[in-house]
Amino acid sequence: MRAVKKTSFPTPQDAEAAFYEALESADLDAMMEVWAEDEELICVHPGWPRLTGYESIRENWAQIFRSGERLKFSLSEPVCVQGMMLSVHSLHENVLGAGETKPRAPVVTTNVYLRTAAGWRMVVHHASIAVTPAETDSPPPTLLH
Repeated sequence: MRAVKKTSFPTPQDAEAAFYEALESADLDAMMEVWAEDEELICVHPGWPRLTGYESIRENWAQIFRSGERLKFSLSEPVCVQGMMLSVHSLHENVLGAGETKPRAPVVTTNVYLRTAAGWRMVVHHASIAVTPAETDSPPPTLLH
């Protein structure tokens, strides 16, 4: 049984800030507070399969948080497209693990927020490793999607 949402996020930026706070503190309840109460949810972590639905996404975050690894996020290069009901945020996550002094490879992330009766909620989080500048010098792939 899902808990009733306690927090209303008045803007998608508020929801995004809460998402990264929950991620850094490994707080599962706070993380799921950000997500919509829906089965049409999507979450993709770098190198992981696509997850759909509230329960599978919740269990995945629980698994990640149980690992004990604590990460710090610095967000950069934001591009936001916002309408009345939907907000799409593309950004770079610059990640530092505990004890690390140099950020890991940047992660390109797309977060999508939906305006609901309970405020703005996340419906998509899709993250993948960013291409480095040296990799962009190579010829383009022959197959595009």
